[in-house]
Amino acid sequence: MLDELPEVRLNQAGEWVGIKVRGKGFAYLWEETETVGLKATVEEQIALVAERPEVFEVQFTAGRFGWVVVHLDRIEADELFELVAEAWCLTAPKGLVTAFEEKHKIGQTPL
Repeated sequence: MLDELPEVRLNQAGEWVGIKVRGKGFAYLWEETETVGLKATVEEQIALVAERPEVFEVQFTAGRFGWVVVHLDRIEADELFELVAEAWCLTAPKGLVTAFEEKHKIGQTPL
């Protein structure tokens, strides 16, 4: 899944694995608890937790971002990839995001 996102690097940091793009973290995996923390907008954080609190929980907020904890055993792989890709898009440089969106036809409307 992560290999579809350009320039992603994994960094083992004690009890968790940091997932970064160009040195900036957008996800953190805790294997012991089978959870991942993902960067999101505050609005998306609130919506995810309100809609499915058994899957998502608030991790913390920082400025305009609301990090969310995802319980990996309670989410489908395609939904998880979508959330990871969104976290990556919030973090990666604009040029990388534009190229990724064009390749995957994200945000394009059919003619």
